[in-house]
Amino acid sequence: MRAFISAVYLFLYAPIALVVLFSFNAGRNASEFTGFSTMWYGKALGNTFLVAALQNSLIIALTSATLAAIFGTMAALGMERLRPRSRALLDGLFAAAIVVPGVVIGIATLVALVEVFSFLNSVLASVWPDENPPQLGLGYGSIVAAHGLFSMALVTMIVKARIASLGRDIVEASGDLYATPLTTFRLVVLPQILPSVLAGFLLSFTFSFDDFIIAFFVAGSKTTLPIYVFASIRRGVTPEINAIATLVLVASLMMILIARILMREKKPTN
Repeated sequence: MRAFISAVYLFLYAPIALVVLFSFNAGRNASEFTGFSTMWYGKALGNTFLVAALQNSLIIALTSATLAAIFGTMAALGMERLRPRSRALLDGLFAAAIVVPGVVIGIATLVALVEVFSFLNSVLASVWPDENPPQLGLGYGSIVAAHGLFSMALVTMIVKARIASLGRDIVEASGDLYATPLTTFRLVVLPQILPSVLAGFLLSFTFSFDDFIIAFFVAGSKTTLPIYVFASIRRGVTPEINAIATLVLVASLMMILIARILMREKKPTN
């Protein structure tokens, strides 16, 4: 069993270690290590197209994760007040949104946005005072909408599980002490579900930042970091791509560490 587990971990993490190793390659061949150098990190950070794609990914990920955390938490709180049949129906819909393949979500979102933009553009053209009305199209908004709606299902399921474990006792006790619903949520419910909300936010951020399939369909003229990397490796894998992957890996590990620190329970002091 130990040998099997070791083989599984080796299979999972050995390729990542090779990517990190070859990001310090002095040569241009990504599969032949000729010497130690950090020049590819400088070239990656000095690549204006890469920096622009990274900025786009960060903006989109932060925006979609924030919206998903807010509306996903609201949906989880609202579902607790529904009847069992209605709650079961919504549970099934949220679960279906998670398991549907990304290709299907990307195509469906693209078709829906094209139809909506076509209708809105015709309305703007009819009411706009001059001959050059603004044209709505794919871009930041479409990616944020696609990622936010999908991530909202993740946040809802995570927060809902946490709410179900709390019970109604503390909420009813707060009401017995004449606390308003807003005060009960702010002082009683929110501190209890905050770790789950934070976990949902981080999961949503990670999904949005790493997503390629959905963003590829709805990005329009915008380029995110996964789209840039995909376009780059079609011309061949270079140590610069390895450097980009290493930087993303380090950033992800730092995010996980920060989340662990924030969600760590404080020990009571005497």
